[in-house]
Amino acid sequence: MSELTFASLALAEPLLRAIADTGYTAPTPIQAQAIPLVLQGGDLLAAAQTGTGKTAGFTLTILQLLLGKGPIEAKGRPRVLILTPTRELAAQVEESVQTYSKYVDISSMVVFGGVNIRPQQQRLYKPLDILVATPGRLLDLVGQRSVDLSGIEILVLDEADRMLDMGFIHDIKKLMAIFPKERQTLLFSATFSDEIKELADKLLKNPGLVEVARRNTTNELIS
Repeated sequence: MSELTFASLALAEPLLRAIADTGYTAPTPIQAQAIPLVLQGGDLLAAAQTGTGKTAGFTLTILQLLLGKGPIEAKGRPRVLILTPTRELAAQVEESVQTYSKYVDISSMVVFGGVNIRPQQQRLYKPLDILVATPGRLLDLVGQRSVDLSGIEILVLDEADRMLDMGFIHDIKKLMAIFPKERQTLLFSATFSDEIKELADKLLKNPGLVEVARRNTTNELIS
């Protein structure tokens, strides 16, 4: 059987060029399974740990979906929201977005707590495609009317199990009340606990299911 390539996943040439720049040639199992499902427009429930390539997987898919849309004009009204439990992970996800969007005209930014909120608010005065955020800081920005979540077309909950473990369930419920009902939602978790299944039932509509184990190799996308 021939080896699966990124080109066979129907990704656009500018994304393939960015992937080539990183030195990766073949998608990881989570990428090979999740990318085609998400490109069809459906929701996704995925069990995947850090180190499986999940971050690059959903980043590339989101970029591919956004390429089919016109330029965004509304200020502070992102099309995509990626929620993460920690500022470290948020920064890592934004780095992945920057890496793979280098040859396309798609804008992104990251917001998290523990730093001055003013520069984040000032950046939100401009049009924005992708917002990466931690729940607490995002709610602060919503409360100050610095960001408008009514235009969210794609929602990603990354490491959702850690978000629940860290007590973010109340923040997530507050945000769920703001998100548009019609959207594509991707939920990633290291495990499918009862709490995660309950959250998935509330957030997802007939999701595709992907479950992969972490492989102990050095040739993985570290994300």
